[in-house]
Amino acid sequence: MKKTLVRLISVIYLLLMGTIFAQSNAEPVRLRFMTYNIYHGATQKGDFDLDLIASVIKEQKPDLVALQEVDLWTNRAHKMDLALELAQRTNMIPLFGKAMSYDDGEYGEAVLSRFSFSRTKNHPLPYTSGKEPRAALQTVIELPSGQKISFIGTHLDHTRQNKNRIMQAEAINKIFKKCEIPAILAGDLNARPNSKPINILGKIWQPSFQNPVPTFPSTNPNRKIDYIMYKPENRWKVISKKVVDEQVASDHCPVVVELELLPKEN
Repeated sequence: MKKTLVRLISVIYLLLMGTIFAQSNAEPVRLRFMTYNIYHGATQKGDFDLDLIASVIKEQKPDLVALQEVDLWTNRAHKMDLALELAQRTNMIPLFGKAMSYDDGEYGEAVLSRFSFSRTKNHPLPYTSGKEPRAALQTVIELPSGQKISFIGTHLDHTRQNKNRIMQAEAINKIFKKCEIPAILAGDLNARPNSKPINILGKIWQPSFQNPVPTFPSTNPNRKIDYIMYKPENRWKVISKKVVDEQVASDHCPVVVELELLPKEN
């Protein structure tokens, strides 16, 4: 009986060590991430054109997309579920996260993904009375390689004062600081490089752009407020990055970053 138990323990140990070794020596995986504030479907032509927005997304061939200013069943969005509509047009999987009720519907963030979600959570962010509620929409994805990553889409306060953005940046760090798997934070942060909210996020998140490239307004960009960040630093390598010159589909330019997920160090 004792010998059988010892053998069983040995087999379990070898299987466990084999799994750990395989994960730590997994081949690097390259992924394309995109963030896009879609202005609730309204274009710079003054119309409503989800086909145009979808074509912008499809052209970049992203694996994961963080969308901001996403409406769900609002009057202004013709009672449509924008996340679902765009997912159908791009052949991706949608997830919507409510930030607030608005216009007989809901308003918030969305994620589009080529991969199914193994876990999701919508994290409300702090805000002061009279300001718009905000949220951070978290997804956990298991890649075909078996590795897991977390992809978080968010949209920070847009008003002139920094107070709410600072609180929201601090909340994001507190929520995700102990995240044990490689993570990506993407969204419209409504803050310029070297501002206090961005410096707060920079305590745990790494920027994908070392030199800021303007992302807003799309017709003549003059400031960077849309970001893709990652953590931890030793699990990601920036392969390519760009701000897409698209002036019609939204008032923001899309940001696309290709990152390589590096093997876990032993």
